[in-house]
Amino acid sequence: MNVAAYLFLLSSSLGFYVLIGYPLLLAIQARYFGKPVRKRDIVESVSVLIAVRNGERWLRQKLESVLALNYPPDAREIIVISDGSTDRTEEIARSFSDRGVRLLTVPAGGKPAALNAAVPRAGGTLLLLTDVRQILDRDCLKYLVASMADPSVGIVSGNLKIRGGSTLEEESTGLYWRYENAIRHNLSSVDSMLGATGPIYLLRRALYVPIPPDSLLDDMFLPLSVHLNGYRLVLEDRAIAIDEPTVLAAEFRRKVRTQAGNLQLIGMLPGLLSKRNRMRFHYVSLKLGRLALPWLLLAMLISSLMLPGVWRLAAALQILFWLLALIDSLVPSGWFLKRITGLARAFAVLVFSAVAALKIFFRPARSLWVEART
Repeated sequence: MNVAAYLFLLSSSLGFYVLIGYPLLLAIQARYFGKPVRKRDIVESVSVLIAVRNGERWLRQKLESVLALNYPPDAREIIVISDGSTDRTEEIARSFSDRGVRLLTVPAGGKPAALNAAVPRAGGTLLLLTDVRQILDRDCLKYLVASMADPSVGIVSGNLKIRGGSTLEEESTGLYWRYENAIRHNLSSVDSMLGATGPIYLLRRALYVPIPPDSLLDDMFLPLSVHLNGYRLVLEDRAIAIDEPTVLAAEFRRKVRTQAGNLQLIGMLPGLLSKRNRMRFHYVSLKLGRLALPWLLLAMLISSLMLPGVWRLAAALQILFWLLALIDSLVPSGWFLKRITGLARAFAVLVFSAVAALKIFFRPARSLWVEART
């Protein structure tokens, strides 16, 4: 075989490993070598922190769901941090003051800065970090706190459920999230997730470290800092937060920020690539593998175009796949073809977000943040 053939086999093998091989290996490891979490019903003081900028659309229903939590009210406080909101967010938060909700206003500086300002004012031994858009299940806090009975656990994430989409595009986004959630579940069983579920996670206040203000992924920087100090990051499936489905354009923006944040984290937390990280194999396979995926696929395409005969069939299939993703927005929603093009486009979002994430090397990190919207 010539160099092009070797390149095709290598890139296709690594691409298969990143997308299918590693998740299967992880699932086997979780099933046969998992570490259970020692859970017990306990009550500890909890500060619920909701950092929000211009969240008037969701804040009222969010606060109602927090106030309805099945957890002793005297062991819980609620703090809304308004990050320079210019809508009715602060007015709505103040309307809940007689029900124990505190409002902290800070200049617009981003979510990390808002959390850094709020934590010193929080009185709980545990911190529940949650976003404004998602509704919390009534028992979620009780289940999260139960995992803290295990002293090896530093952070416990809730389970984000996406409502069924009304369109095939929204369904494709939900399918992708289920794939991601299965990986998180298995990582938690093996030892630790490689981050937290941003809209709902609980941590020990004593383990909180200030988040760099320009950090794109507070829900990875903070949890991974805790992990590098020897604690587990686990998932509690029963602690549910409900979110609305999003369209692929919004998902693409989120994934660009996530992938750019992964690049940023390598510089912020170099210990992730050292022996300090007992999950280093998983970190390289999942996080760095995702960043390498676009270039592996590009190598597959170029090498197959350089080869004769049956190899050209592989090139033709790849080109057809990307064409299906490209025409998805033009295919009527009632057509059967839409199911195929929709999945192809959802996959393209994952792949090309890693390419678009390279803009972090040329633009300020804060420019990649967008306000929550569907």
